[in-house]
Amino acid sequence: MRVVTMGVHVLDVLVRPVDAIPEGQGATLVEDIRMTAAGTAGGTALSLAKLGADVLSAGAIGNDATGDMLVQLLDRAGIDTGFLVRRIDTGTSASVLPIRPNGDRPSLHLLGANVTYGLDDVPWDALAEATHLHLGGPELIGVDVAARILHFAKEHGVTTSVDLLAPGVFGSFEQIAAALPHIDHLLPNEDQVLGFSEEDDLVAGAKKLIDAGAGLVAATRGGDGTLLVTAEGTETVPTFEIDIVDTTGCGDAFSAGFLRGIGLGRTPHEAAVLGNAVAAQVAQGLGSDHGDFDLAAVDAFAAASARRA
Repeated sequence: MRVVTMGVHVLDVLVRPVDAIPEGQGATLVEDIRMTAAGTAGGTALSLAKLGADVLSAGAIGNDATGDMLVQLLDRAGIDTGFLVRRIDTGTSASVLPIRPNGDRPSLHLLGANVTYGLDDVPWDALAEATHLHLGGPELIGVDVAARILHFAKEHGVTTSVDLLAPGVFGSFEQIAAALPHIDHLLPNEDQVLGFSEEDDLVAGAKKLIDAGAGLVAATRGGDGTLLVTAEGTETVPTFEIDIVDTTGCGDAFSAGFLRGIGLGRTPHEAAVLGNAVAAQVAQGLGSDHGDFDLAAVDAFAAASARRA
């Protein structure tokens, strides 16, 4: 399985636990501060590599120290970073995440170079040779650019998937409509389905996206499980009971597990089980790269959890 993870790459700085930001010049002690590669492309790449996929990252980052650190972290994970383009006039996207004791994660975010990625930056030859394209945050580069990239991938027999970045409240149907006919697997969260479909009901929203061309919608809903929607019907895949430390990167981890499952020839239900199991590994620690796991370990975790249920 050779995957191009294209689009949003972010350097996360995570601080835990944070009950409140000190007032004025105040200070408080914390247990942990970490930096990790993240984003709907970068974070997904990390988990895909752990699951045994051959991963190539493509996107735009700054020619700055933040970008250097991001590349180093991806390289350390065994990800090919040769197609990350460096901008001299725009900084690398980054987030500061004060993680609350219950795992919630408010964010201070810099969009940075992600929004500058365009058709001239795409590694077309490498994309044509891939088995899968995962495009993270198509709304940032524009739906017409995203549709061109996805259409090219489909023309060359590449399986396509998309995850959205913007919260649903900032979404609109026109931001993704032109790309939908070229998407095999759309992997948003519940809020994004509602926002981008402009519907009030999750199933109705997912079906609108299917009717507009998407092959399958797998909507993550936190502890309520994953809703799979196709033209044939709907199905809920439950999550796993764990002690949550930090939910950062869980959506990206789900995407990685789901795509690895599809690449292995598993059914969408089985792929969603794997996605939920990978997300459970990541949620038990701090940051998108948490967890020293591989495919066998995640499958064993899922099987053991099913026996206990």
